Amino acid sequence: MTASHILNAVIPLVADLAQDMPERERMRRLLAALRNLLPADAVALLRLEGEWLRPMAIDGLVPDTLGRRFRLSDHPRFAKLLAAGQAMRFEPDSPLPDPYDGLVAHQGQPIAELHVHDCMGCVLQLSGMPWGLLTLDALEPGRFADANSLALLQAFSNLAAATVATAERVHQLSQLAHSTQSAATHASTPQRELLGHSPAMRRLQKDIALIASSDLSVLITGETGTGKELVAQAVHAQSSRTKRPLVSINCAALPDNLVESELFGHVRGAFTGAQTERSGKFEQAHQGTLFLDEVGELSLPVQAKLLRVLQSGQLQRLGSDREHHVDVRVIAATNRDLAAEVAAGRMRADFYHRLNVYPLQLPSLRERDSDVLLLAGYFLEENRSRLQLGGLRLDAAAQSALLKHDWPGNVRELEHLISRAVLKALSRQDSSASRGRSRILTLKVDDLEVPPVKSPQLLTVNRDESTPAVATEGLREAVAEHERQLVQASLQRHQGNWAAAARELKLDRANLQRLAKRLGIEKP
Repeated sequence: MTASHILNAVIPLVADLAQDMPERERMRRLLAALRNLLPADAVALLRLEGEWLRPMAIDGLVPDTLGRRFRLSDHPRFAKLLAAGQAMRFEPDSPLPDPYDGLVAHQGQPIAELHVHDCMGCVLQLSGMPWGLLTLDALEPGRFADANSLALLQAFSNLAAATVATAERVHQLSQLAHSTQSAATHASTPQRELLGHSPAMRRLQKDIALIASSDLSVLITGETGTGKELVAQAVHAQSSRTKRPLVSINCAALPDNLVESELFGHVRGAFTGAQTERSGKFEQAHQGTLFLDEVGELSLPVQAKLLRVLQSGQLQRLGSDREHHVDVRVIAATNRDLAAEVAAGRMRADFYHRLNVYPLQLPSLRERDSDVLLLAGYFLEENRSRLQLGGLRLDAAAQSALLKHDWPGNVRELEHLISRAVLKALSRQDSSASRGRSRILTLKVDDLEVPPVKSPQLLTVNRDESTPAVATEGLREAVAEHERQLVQASLQRHQGNWAAAARELKLDRANLQRLAKRLGIEKP
């Protein structure tokens, strides 16, 4: 390799250090430059978070790799690279399992198993501490046998560290990394996080960062399984209350006779079985955050009592006349249309507006495009670690099926589907396969059991047989009458829920209400 070749690869990276650009683009250019310098088939940049490594950027690996998390104790090659503290190469016949088995792509398709290949990597140091790893894999044994390869990688790691440091400063990641790393160090498993690079998720992340800096109440809405609790955790983690407790309560799981006791606490003798005095969730969340999940399930009397706490911060334990003051930030979540609940008289308007200071609408999984594969990778790695497998991957047909599915159960449905598929794939494996060093399981379409894609069907409405196929009053009137029947039928099926009817009719809720007004349809 000539000096000019090296300069041509490195000089653009040096110039990028002074440029303001998205983190993903900065990391992509870093890996592209590395592949220009060293003939690798796959490269990856991984960040160290406690006992885990998280892929930040990849090139030559299947897309779901970005969603995975690698535990150091499960991957001795990664652990050895970190312990070495400098660039090192693994011999092609190394007995250590490769973390990327089943994840390296060749000509667009993943390779089932890396039997014999070449691999090397190095540690990235920031301020004298290990930040993460750069790894390179080549399908041809001996690709990195030249002694200059290690020296070149070690020299490149310094430039890579400068690139990473720049990204840290630009996006103010150092503070977040510290808190994340501290939490991960004291946990046996990584905390669930909001994953996704789709435009919808980037908008959500911006909204979270914006609202987290205040103490405003937040109302999180979205379909079931979209990750409302994760959003609440993210708002709390990025707020000034992050060192104080985040207390969660599922309002739908509380019997009516226990709601007040759970929220506000009780004194001894307040009711049968109250043997001791007990604080409620509000007091437990003092100076922290209270997350009210399924808040739409609360009864009107409880809403009235909650409203007083939200307005003044004053509460009384059940059976007590003494006032307690609490400083609590409230985050609520629901999959109901609370505006419709107010209109139906099932929710107090003042309570709704007190919660809905800053609304966060979560996107459904079908609105997040390629995030499906990223999330699938995360769940695959969870299952691989839990079941102590050598590797898990999706074949091309399985990936396509996941991308085509409309995910009515959203992320929760995907998580459960992946877990079931892994068990099915295990059950069909020959018993001898489990004795291998690198047991790679490939999930197929049959393992996933993804429902087939349904072709759009026209909604049908029962029509009196005496009604002519074409109305005699004209086309415009006939169309309006047909629309009226469709809307009324949908509202009836969904018990007057405008949001649900809008989803069925593939309309925005506000547009549906305007259409109904034009058609003379009164609210049920």
